[in-house]
Amino acid sequence: MSDIFEQDMDEAEDLSSLEDETFEDEASGNFVFPDNLYKLKLEYSCEGIYASVPEKLNLNPGDFVIIPTRYGNDLARNLGKCTTPVGIKPSDVVQVIRAASKEDLDHAADLLEREKSAFVTFKEKVAYHHLDMKLISVHFLVGEPKALFFFSSENRVDFRELVKDLVSVFKMRIELRQIGVRDESRITGGLGICGRPYCCHSINDKLKPVSIRMAKDQNLSLNSMKISGQCGRLLCCLSYEYDWYAQARKSLPNEGIRIYYDGTNFRVTEVNPITFMIKMSGEDGRLLEVNAKRFVKDGNHWKIN
Repeated sequence: MSDIFEQDMDEAEDLSSLEDETFEDEASGNFVFPDNLYKLKLEYSCEGIYASVPEKLNLNPGDFVIIPTRYGNDLARNLGKCTTPVGIKPSDVVQVIRAASKEDLDHAADLLEREKSAFVTFKEKVAYHHLDMKLISVHFLVGEPKALFFFSSENRVDFRELVKDLVSVFKMRIELRQIGVRDESRITGGLGICGRPYCCHSINDKLKPVSIRMAKDQNLSLNSMKISGQCGRLLCCLSYEYDWYAQARKSLPNEGIRIYYDGTNFRVTEVNPITFMIKMSGEDGRLLEVNAKRFVKDGNHWKIN
């Protein structure tokens, strides 16, 4: 473990609140994904969706289609064809209903203007009912008369009376969705500590849960200010290279093990999978940095050639 790592780590700091809840992915088994599989995006929420497209429908990147979503039929933009889908389940794939017509696009533009006034109306109604709600986004579905209001709150909110008021104003189905901090960041967007747009907003919204273990295995600082994003949770990018680090460490000795070398017992203090160098401290005070290629596992023990 490096000196920088030790200095940055606050042992009294509880980092468990930064982690995501873990879940088990549904196994795809032997499911064969369709050849005409496309990646789509719901622009109002930056959600990525995989969809199969009828063979008679020719789609180009940037085209809009109507698809079924968990909220109802809506407009989505085609990002391109998927040739080798990775990390998705059969239940993630939907069927494109049809290509969006000019009327659909004109209707979407009109609804976009209506969403701006709906944002103001919602905040006025929330203030009237004295509710603790922070409105994040408003969206009107293109495929059917329905309005979605995404909000955040530290507590559960009884918004039944609010919904009645909204229905009387907009004359359509109303759905209120309380979302978490990661979803809020995905929808609103922004710049991360790296200076680039949020990963969840601009790259991929379907990341596996991020854990403290990912930061530890990458020899990163365990200072919460350095490994958490603006949403207050662990950085999404911690999961990008974790699989590589996990695989690389399988062929390397663990930190803390003891090895007898050159007449002295040494303790492995730092393992760097990137440089492939391993640091050791000896009982005689020597500090060595050895190339990992010299380490050989003999049964359950490591030795240096």
